[in-house]
Parts: sequence; C-alpha cells; structure tokens
Amino acid sequence: MLPEARQKELKAFAEKLADIARRVLVAAHARVDTDVEIKSDGTPVTIADKEAERQMRAAIKAAYPDHGILGEEFGPENIDAEYCWVLDPIDGTKSFLSRVPLYVTLIGLRYEGKPVLGVIDQPILCERIVGDNRTCELNGRPVRVAEVAMKDAVVVSTDLDNVRRLHRDVRWNRLADSVAHVRTWGDGYGHLLVAAGRAHVVADPIMNPWDLVPVLPVLRGAGAVVTSWEGGDPIKAGNIIAAAPKLHAEVMRTLRE
Repeated sequence: MLPEARQKELKAFAEKLADIARRVLVAAHARVDTDVEIKSDGTPVTIADKEAERQMRAAIKAAYPDHGILGEEFGPENIDAEYCWVLDPIDGTKSFLSRVPLYVTLIGLRYEGKPVLGVIDQPILCERIVGDNRTCELNGRPVRVAEVAMKDAVVVSTDLDNVRRLHRDVRWNRLADSVAHVRTWGDGYGHLLVAAGRAHVVADPIMNPWDLVPVLPVLRGAGAVVTSWEGGDPIKAGNIIAAAPKLHAEVMRTLRE
C-alpha cells in the first residue's frame, strides 16, 4: 500500500496520462479514415494507438525516469522497477475502428509488483473511472458495484466466441439462462460498467497484463470480488470474473458446479 501523499500524487499523474491519451483519441475519432496496421498476432493496431502510447511514455520518462513501463504497443522497459506503469492506449480497437465509443484507454500502476492504481477512460463519452483497491470514483463521484439477485443481473463479456472456445468446462449457457441478459459491452468499458453499478458481472475469457493490471484496482476499489474463471488469481490465469460478493459466489457456483 502506498503512503497517502504518494498515492495522491501518482493518481493525479495517472489522470494526466489519461488526458494525454484522450486528446489523441478524440482527434482520431473525428477522422473519417483510420490508418491500420496488422500485428504479428493478426490483431489490428492504429496510428492513434501508437501515438497515444508514445506520448504517455514520454510523459512518464520525463516525470519519473526510474519507473518501468509495460505497454501493449511498444513492449517492456525496466518492468522490474519498484514502480511500473502498465498502458493500453486503445483497449477495444475493433470498436474504435467503427467509432463505437466503447473502447477505452487503460492505465495501471504496479508497486512492488502489485496493482495499486487503475484508470479506465472513455474519451468520447467523457467518462473516467479511477480506483486504488480501496476506493473508486467515476468522474470524481464515488461508485460501488451493485449487489443484485442473479435473475436481475446484467452480464458483460468481450467475446462470447472466446468463452465457448477457451472455457468449455464451464456451464455458460446455464449462467446465461439464469440472469436478466448477457451483452458484449466488453473490453475495458465493461469493467467500468460493473464498477459503476450499471452492469453486474464482467466475465472476460482472455486478457493480457495491460488489460488486467489497470482494471483490478478499479473493480476492487468499487467493492467487487475479482477472480479467475477457476476462482484463483486473474493475473496468473489471464482471465477475470468480477461482481459484488454474493453475486460473484452465485455466478461461480452456476458456472462450475
């Protein structure tokens, strides 16, 4: 846990990084055409992705030259440092390509290897949620996960095809039949929805460190129980199920029993 003064300083800096990325993405969102490259893993990356990360990295190096950086687009630098920033400039590139404002910028901070601070920023809707494992605020207003009955729950997931492909041992259809509805309001925005109490369960079947590290302090700060699909450490597993405590337990029983 960070000292309070240090926590306040780094939280303000994380929001500065979100401001930097927001300026890049708002301008890119307004353009008709998008410059796209295909990465070695077959996924798309845009020039806006790279420019937002480049500017955030420059700001980190100027303010905290001894800090590490792990970014989706430009890889690791000094990631064993006491403080390490974890960046995903556009989480939800496919949404961005269609200008659907469900993509976000994800900014996380690890201290001594543990996620201590997270920011999820949607630049077009002007929504920013910030969490530190103890508290969570959406545009400066405290928010909490919503504890609802299973039958009233809204479940969000980025990609249902990946659910079926990667988690064949779970009873996904049983869960889907037990809740109000399931929607693919996914990527980082789905985590914002659950932390803010607008949706109730986020079930992401596969995530990278730059997806996970930023959202964990947000969800935990909003009071969510956060585990992997097997009930363990989401970072080690590379996937996540998060919900209010009673609902999380019921979701896990429904999926696993």
